[in-house]
Amino acid sequence: MGVYDFKVKARDGSEVSMEDYKGKVLLIVNTATGCGFTPQYKGLQELYEKYSSKGFEILDFPCNQFMNQAPGSDEEIHTFCTGRFGITFPQFAKIKVNGPDTDPLFDYIKNEAKGAIGSRVKWNFTKFLVNKEGKVLRRFAPTDTPEMIDQYIAKEL
Repeated sequence: MGVYDFKVKARDGSEVSMEDYKGKVLLIVNTATGCGFTPQYKGLQELYEKYSSKGFEILDFPCNQFMNQAPGSDEEIHTFCTGRFGITFPQFAKIKVNGPDTDPLFDYIKNEAKGAIGSRVKWNFTKFLVNKEGKVLRRFAPTDTPEMIDQYIAKEL
């Protein structure tokens, strides 16, 4: 089992195979639009602009599990993110990252890179770095800014 074995739900409800991202360095992030970390979208977009032509993708998964900080519909969240932060990286349907209804991809990646509280995701903007072979390399805390992660992405590219 690996990252490429999963399918995720696109914003429009269609199914997307993670295999579509094979051979790319990935940063998988659970996000929210009403969180203190929401300004990280700006830094994420800057990383995307810097490295997307070199085989880097950010996969954004909105999540409303932490104090209801992503309350809108998938389209409302996307409109907010593109309008306020100009994001151009893929944004998927809202998911759950903890509990019995956890998205299977997140179940896998959080078990591959445990954090300070084990396999649970602590909060919005937890980030997972995946190499070109689909191996989960590292988990970054919500407080780890995109700028702090830059060096790890550059090393994998």
